[in-house]
Amino acid sequence: MKLSDPLKLPTEVLNVLNLHIAGVALLVILNVTLLVRLGLAWRDLGASRQEQLQQEQLTLTQLQAQTARLNGLPEKVEISRKDADKFYAQRIPANYSSVLADLGALAAKDKIRLTRAGYTQSAAIEGLAELRIDANLAGDYSGVMHFINGLERDKTLYVISNLTLTGQQGGLVNLRLRLTTYLHAADASQLPPSSEPPTDQQAPVTDQSMLSLPALNSAAHQPDTPAMEDGH
Repeated sequence: MKLSDPLKLPTEVLNVLNLHIAGVALLVILNVTLLVRLGLAWRDLGASRQEQLQQEQLTLTQLQAQTARLNGLPEKVEISRKDADKFYAQRIPANYSSVLADLGALAAKDKIRLTRAGYTQSAAIEGLAELRIDANLAGDYSGVMHFINGLERDKTLYVISNLTLTGQQGGLVNLRLRLTTYLHAADASQLPPSSEPPTDQQAPVTDQSMLSLPALNSAAHQPDTPAMEDGH
């Protein structure tokens, strides 16, 4: 029995050594696993950061594009203001007499008889007054068409809202015309008071005055013209 004791010692030592080796191996495996997982996590974190950076760069690019539209905004506003001032100066009548002169000149040019014209004034936008004109004219068909075309092409802003052609006798047609123009508010306050009610029952009657036909004659520089005599 004593001879067998020395043979058992190396086996026990070997078993203990194997346990230590197994433990170290297990720790190595665990460390490797942790390192791999750490590497994967770091890679994912880098990819996430890269994606976030790209998203932020895209957002910055979009903001820069939107901001670029505002570049020069004060200059654009100033150009728009000048364009508006130019439009008012060129297309809005300077005063009431300018409307009379313009209509009279157009009628005389196309040999149209302006037998009646009435207006209705109302407020428009700030600084402007709306002047709605209701007129009766007579003349040959081609002259009436030229007159309408002249209104549409005139430098003064005229907006034709309604026109009606009636009858044809001796080559003449009658035109009922409704149009709108605008005056500067200061000039609109100088419109003359009503001198007589409108003869046409379909004409507007609220705050309405009759345009002076002699004034139209004078504006067109054609005094004593038969075109201003009503009825013939």
